[in-house]
Amino acid sequence: MTAPLTPPPPPHEHSSHDAWQPPGAAPGGDPGAGYAASAPRDSLWDGAYGQDGPGMKAELREAGIVAVAVALSGVLLGVLWWWLAPHVPLVGDVVEKSWVVYLADSEGEQAIGVDGTFALLALAFGVVSAVVVFAWRRRGGVPLVVAVGVGGLLGALLAWRVGVWLGPTDDVIAHAKDVGKGVTFSAPLKLGAKGALLAWPFAGLLVHLGLTALFGPRDPELYQAGAVPKDGYGAPLS
Repeated sequence: MTAPLTPPPPPHEHSSHDAWQPPGAAPGGDPGAGYAASAPRDSLWDGAYGQDGPGMKAELREAGIVAVAVALSGVLLGVLWWWLAPHVPLVGDVVEKSWVVYLADSEGEQAIGVDGTFALLALAFGVVSAVVVFAWRRRGGVPLVVAVGVGGLLGALLAWRVGVWLGPTDDVIAHAKDVGKGVTFSAPLKLGAKGALLAWPFAGLLVHLGLTALFGPRDPELYQAGAVPKDGYGAPLS
């Protein structure tokens, strides 16, 4: 009598090394096939975030252009302020052989009107500059928002100095002597409320951020509607 022979292992069994398959791979298939299934998701991720928008150098270059353009438009604001602001009337007199200058209308509100005119014009310029920048760029971004704010502040400062330069001389005694005793003349253009300089940058920032939130581009969806998100191994996320 002979001992029974040990039957050979079934042909479908594999060694412990070959039993493991990558997630999603077909039995006996290519080990990399399981990872190939995630390629569309990775590509979508790269397309949504890895290639989103221009590079930092391009954004900084565009921000510099915006800041300079917005600041230079302050020249127009200064001209409009000088043209539209009410005149503060002064009058000169001689007291004990010395020239003195005082307000022709002590109860007038022209000085308040000068500050109000600048503030209203600055608000309008802030809104217009934000709309123009958004229409040109059609997106947000920290460099662009900072450029709108900085450009608006520089533009307001430039407008202030341009208006003062275009207005009457600040040597009121010499001006009173030139026009003569008792003759009314205009006071120098002066911005009493320096807080009006912030009207332009604040308006520009608020309007640009609002336009970006309402009409700016949206991030693409990473998953199709109705699809169940899965982790890197193909298991559904809880």
